[in-house]
Amino acid sequence: MSPFANRKFTRRQFLKASAVAGGAAALAACAAPPPSGAPPAPDAGATTAPAAPAVVSGERPLKPTFYQWIIDLHPHLTEINNTSPDVKAEIAPVEGFGIERFVAEAKNKESTWDVYVGMTPFVEMTQLIRAGVIEPWDNYIPKDVLDDIIPSIREECTVDGKLYSWPFLLDITGMGWHSGITDKAGVTDMPKTWDDVLAAAAAIVESKAAPYGVVYDPQGWRSLAPITHSLSTKVYTPEGRFDFTNEAAVEALVMMKKLKDFAPPNLLEPGATDGGVNGTPDEVAFAAEKTGFYFKYFNAPYRMAANWKDPKQLRIGPLPKFVNGEGSTVFWTTGACLFTYGKNKEKAAEYMKKITYDMQIWKDSIVGTPSGHPVQLPPYTSIYKSWAENRPDWLPEAVNTIYGQLPIAKAITNHLFGLKQFQIARPFYDKYLTGEEKDAKAVMQQCMDAVTEELKKAA
Repeated sequence: MSPFANRKFTRRQFLKASAVAGGAAALAACAAPPPSGAPPAPDAGATTAPAAPAVVSGERPLKPTFYQWIIDLHPHLTEINNTSPDVKAEIAPVEGFGIERFVAEAKNKESTWDVYVGMTPFVEMTQLIRAGVIEPWDNYIPKDVLDDIIPSIREECTVDGKLYSWPFLLDITGMGWHSGITDKAGVTDMPKTWDDVLAAAAAIVESKAAPYGVVYDPQGWRSLAPITHSLSTKVYTPEGRFDFTNEAAVEALVMMKKLKDFAPPNLLEPGATDGGVNGTPDEVAFAAEKTGFYFKYFNAPYRMAANWKDPKQLRIGPLPKFVNGEGSTVFWTTGACLFTYGKNKEKAAEYMKKITYDMQIWKDSIVGTPSGHPVQLPPYTSIYKSWAENRPDWLPEAVNTIYGQLPIAKAITNHLFGLKQFQIARPFYDKYLTGEEKDAKAVMQQCMDAVTEELKKAA
């Protein structure tokens, strides 16, 4: 399937994406959005999920529904679905990661689909649980699969001791860079600290090796949280909120401002696709070979580098840290949730086991296909053990680099406003990034106050 299938771009969207990169590269950069976008908070409804209705297995084919980008970037899924007579897969109505359709159906005690493949735990899982839309996998997932999930990922997908997300695609935030540009600028060492990145970015701009030194996505879960984690992961309140007033978070915002000085002027503008959360200026600039360094989840630099004249010039490494910082980063998985009012729940578990252990999916993800190069990794301990014992000839060393970050990475804590808190805060901390406000600590207090006020309204 083409990565452009079922995608329509308005002239305004295309011109916005083209502002830095130019037409062809901009369109390619917008073609396949990555995980973890921005859903609006639905009406929470019931505080606990109602009991699932009695279902007679076999009333209809298994109906999984997928976020479009997952199908776009992992074409073997289409082959599996098309050759499975008892599976009727569809694309989910979740542009911008909105979940309103799922919530509305659950209120009527019904569901068009049986399982949704596209949920990221910190983004919408708590909302779906509280609205009674989904139920745990515990009664259906085989024990050997449950025990095979990497412990930190299993924890990410668990609420009150129950597994609500069957993990599928693992993403970890790290650093990518264009070696052709950095070599031209005389930058030969991998940046280990944020100060190293600033120095290298300055060298790139001063040498005119590229117009910009570094880019990043200013959405809080894609930049503020990872930079903060690189200094300290002890930045969450007892109830699971991100503490914007924490010293580590304030220092992260200050660093974002310093990095922005070497980035494109449109860095803070919304993306051209998927409700503004994808096809973002950072993706466009890196795809167009206009910048040396790029930090985001690893699948972003790989997807964007596919547009280069020579994609082999891509290099990757750990997320930099502050001097004496903790050196952590952010990870998340995009997985599947089981609809409370869906059917075929045993079949849904069989299906999820089938696709998440399918080696062709993982080979395509890591090596790349004409549809894209996501480099999203599996969530199971046994797969990495098997690769270590009998390394496939197609498996690149980069997998060890990416997977090696997982033990030090931390997931964003699950919370009703796990994603929304960053959306609420963004207009306030953007004022510091633009220079409108000068006091980073005061701005972060405004962020915290705004989130607190919205939580009171939601209560």
